[in-house]
Amino acid sequence: MTEHQRAASMRDVAALAGVSHQTVSRVINGHPSIRESTRQRVQEAMLQLHYRPNRAARALVTARSRTIGVLSTSAAALYGPVSSINAIQDAGRAAGYSVAVAQLPDLTGESIAAGLDHLLAQSVEGIVVIAPQEVVIEQLQSARLDVPYVTLQGGPSSLQRELTVDQVAGARAATRHLVSLGHRRIVHLSGPLTWFEAQARVHGYRQELAHAGLDPEPVPEGDWTAESGYRLALEVLRDPGVTAVFASNDQMALGVYHAAYERGRRLPDDLSVVGFDDIPEAAHFWPPLTTVFQDFTDLGRRSVESLVAEIEGGEELTAVSLLPDLIVRSSTTALS
Repeated sequence: MTEHQRAASMRDVAALAGVSHQTVSRVINGHPSIRESTRQRVQEAMLQLHYRPNRAARALVTARSRTIGVLSTSAAALYGPVSSINAIQDAGRAAGYSVAVAQLPDLTGESIAAGLDHLLAQSVEGIVVIAPQEVVIEQLQSARLDVPYVTLQGGPSSLQRELTVDQVAGARAATRHLVSLGHRRIVHLSGPLTWFEAQARVHGYRQELAHAGLDPEPVPEGDWTAESGYRLALEVLRDPGVTAVFASNDQMALGVYHAAYERGRRLPDDLSVVGFDDIPEAAHFWPPLTTVFQDFTDLGRRSVESLVAEIEGGEELTAVSLLPDLIVRSSTTALS
């Protein structure tokens, strides 16, 4: 090398290998989350450029953060995300990891990128994404993360790195239950249709009605809140022919209870209602709410187990879909 030639840097290696400089650093330090093909590409670039890692710098970066990041939407106050985050924190502590949470104030590309940057700046070793919207998945696809991650939802742009409950199966079970009780005019109140879960529950409702030879009703769109369930049900229950309502979550089902009272409908004699999630309060509605149970705690625990296995053992995550359970209580009855 002449005095005018510059020694190759980590960024030079990254550019030649087509990866981020963080990925080069992880290869140098033997991080287990790096795919073998990526490792070989980086090593070949190092050889080609005669790159020699700085031993002092390497010693500084080998200390692990033992931190898992959580990227969550601003709807984190909802029962499902809260339950999953609590389970992630518990499972993380049990595995010797701390948990850092970045909550998105909105769903712009800039906000999502800032949330990811916030977590990466804390040297997280893996990320759990609890943000089931298409724009978040698109941002993940373009971010080229060099840490393992898992999403707690499924959708049309699935990354095959997801742990999820089969929302379509849950919606079909809820609708099937009402059909089996003799109901023929069943209305589904959806959650916000930017959410994968809401989309899937609409699909399940329509699929099950088609299977039964019944026509679906128009699907009003709510926002997961009891207020939206109440407002939508006030309009739906103007039609005396509607004898059953499947609400997209239990909070919206609570709003249906309120609207039914105002419309003079007795539950379950004049109206059967099914919810989704089985929040702790569902068993204490009056009458107790029939609903679809999905185990958010199990999802959170599994997400940590999957990340730790990948971080520490190089076991790449495969998609997992769990089946929900229908919990039948006294808010539904056979049509008389």
